[in-house]
Amino acid sequence: MTNLSDDGVKVLLDTANHAVLSTFNPDGTMHSTVVWQERLDDTVSVNSAVGRRWPTNLEHDPRVTVMVMPADNPYEYVEIRGRAIGTTDGADEQIDRLAKKFIGQDTYPFRVPGEQRISYHITPERVRYQKQG
Repeated sequence: MTNLSDDGVKVLLDTANHAVLSTFNPDGTMHSTVVWQERLDDTVSVNSAVGRRWPTNLEHDPRVTVMVMPADNPYEYVEIRGRAIGTTDGADEQIDRLAKKFIGQDTYPFRVPGEQRISYHITPERVRYQKQG
């Protein structure tokens, strides 16, 4: 069974590849958005601001799918299905790490005064890795 420690999966997650994160809206429809991601031990972690749509969705239903692919080859990807647990502990530090990884800046430049950051750690229930091309 594929897991986050597999070589191809690690490369996709540890490189600055964007993720598409999908959650359930209150009416049962899907909400998908592009996010920055990082692999932390046996989880995938993402970050947002409290009160935005997808974090609010996860507070009501923790089921989530994350799909990561390199920009130059959409036929190589990892799909991770699991459940997310949110925490504000360490979220400010994480968004700065992600800013460094994705845009080369030491601190996240898009902070809004008064916003509270939140990290979600996704424990995989299913990991599917595909590579073509």
